[in-house]
This record gives sequence, structure tokens and C-alpha cells, in this order.
Amino acid sequence: MPDMDVALKDAMQVDGAIGAALVDRGSGMALGVAGGGKDFDLTVAAAANTEVIRAKLRTMEMLGLRENVEDILVTLDTQYHLLRPLTGRSGQGLFLYLALNKDRANLALARHQLKRIEENLDI
Repeated sequence: MPDMDVALKDAMQVDGAIGAALVDRGSGMALGVAGGGKDFDLTVAAAANTEVIRAKLRTMEMLGLRENVEDILVTLDTQYHLLRPLTGRSGQGLFLYLALNKDRANLALARHQLKRIEENLDI
């Protein structure tokens, strides 16, 4: 099973990948990052997207929805941002974050690949 570094490297192989991170939902801290750059700070994005995950989970609780979040998609003018909470025992409280260039990415394929990465991730 791939460790975090291999999983992030695999995420960066997704067509259109700009950056990927494994994030602790409790603290908002990025445990590992790949990609990004001076114009795209993955640690800032990871922390901010933690609030997106928390807000969705609170909303589901208020609505009495007893389902799991498979992923959350944020669509910008030029980018897709995918947030995928980990469901395995070792990944509780963590999520994968993948930012994609909208012009180069195939969203359906990216979601499928991120799911596969999560399934193989060993933390």
C-alpha cells in the first residue's frame, strides 16, 4: 500500500493537477503537499478548505443526513478543487485535496483516480 508521499505523487499524475495535499481536518494542517508554487500556497488552501469540509458536515448533521461525504467539488473559473474525506480507519479525520486546471482536467476521471488513491493509501 502506498504511503502519503507516493499517494501525493500519484495525485500529481492526474491530468491537469496543480497541487495535492493530505490534510488533517481537525487542525487544518497539511500533513504532506505536492505541487503548488509561489502563486498557489497549498498550506493556505488546505487550511481554508478544512472550513469547507467542516461546514458541510455541520449542515448534514443539522439536516439529520446519515450519509458519508464522498467528495466535495468547488468549481472556479479556471480550476476544480476536489476534497475527499478519507473513510478508512487509519485515515479518520483526514482528507485529500486536489487542485486541477479546468482546461486540462477530466473531472470524472480525476474523481475516479482520487478514489483509487484513497483506497490504496496507507497512513
